[in-house]
Order: sequence, then structure tokens, then C-alpha cells
Amino acid sequence: LRTGRLFPWTTTRTTASNPAVICCSITQEFGSRDSRISVLRGINFEAHYGEITLLVGPSGCSKTTLLSVVAGLLDKSGGHLKVLDTDVATLKGSASVLFRRRNLGFVFQQYNLLPSLTAAENAAVPLLAAGASRKHAVERATALLHTLGRGDRAHPNAKPVHGGQRTAWAHPARGSLGPGRGGIDDT
Repeated sequence: LRTGRLFPWTTTRTTASNPAVICCSITQEFGSRDSRISVLRGINFEAHYGEITLLVGPSGCSKTTLLSVVAGLLDKSGGHLKVLDTDVATLKGSASVLFRRRNLGFVFQQYNLLPSLTAAENAAVPLLAAGASRKHAVERATALLHTLGRGDRAHPNAKPVHGGQRTAWAHPARGSLGPGRGGIDDT
């Protein structure tokens, strides 16, 4: 597992001395006793605001496991983790869910688009989860699709589109909550 950064952009929100994600000696183990498997072994990693950070490695090297730990979807076995200046280990139950809903967006390998919804409705799902009205959520998601150059495809159903279009629709869903949200893309 290697990490790297591309395309640094400046931001007024934070400085380089204040990373968005800090992983110190992160470990992750599965199983118990004799069947214990260590999949993350002392990972040290930082991701900074305003930069695109890539995790690169062969299939099966635990990139998704690391992303799941960073996102708080999976509890780490050891080490220290801060995301957006928050010690994720201190968040329990609904606090963890609220933190993810307010601060993080996900695009998984399977995209998790609902085939019965339009692209705009799929992009509106995070807004609906955050309590927005359906009308407001769909309008905002449609505007975001137009901003991203996908407005012409805002209303056809997601089911018949190819992989690249599903990716193009999944990213607006991640970003529909607005600026300042962290993005986690496992595609």
C-alpha cells in the first residue's frame, strides 16, 4: 500500500500544518486467537485539505479497509486516527453516524445508486438523509449535476447507464451536502 498526493490546491480553510486526516500506526486485525489476520500494520498517513490524495496498491492490499477505518465504518484495532480534527474513536453510536453524514461523502466500488431513481434523485439522497425536503434536495442535486456538466443526464433513470456514467452520478451524491465535506472514493 502506497500513498501519494496529486494536484495540491490552496484553501483558506486550513493550513498544511493542519491535515484533514491523520493516521498514526493504524492497525486492523480480523478474527480471534489462532485465526487472527493482520491486514493493516502500522499505517502512517496524512491527507491535507484541498488536495487529492491517492491510495495505490494491488487488489487485496487493504485499501478499502483503510478507507473504512478512516471513515469510521470500521473500528481500528490500534493506533491513533483524527479526521477533521476529531478523534474518531471517541464517536460512538449516533454521534459517529452524524459525523459521517455531516462531514464525509462516499463513492464505493458498487456506486450504491438506486436504479429506480433518476440521477438527480440519487444525488439528492444525502440531502434527504440530512433532513432537506424532497423538492429542495432534488432541485439542489439537479443544479449540481448541471454545474458538473451532467445536466443533460439529470433525469434519465440510472439503470441503463454504463460504469462511467454511474461514477459521474455517484460523485454528485457525495458532494451534494456542499463544500467542506470530505470525499472518500473507493472506485
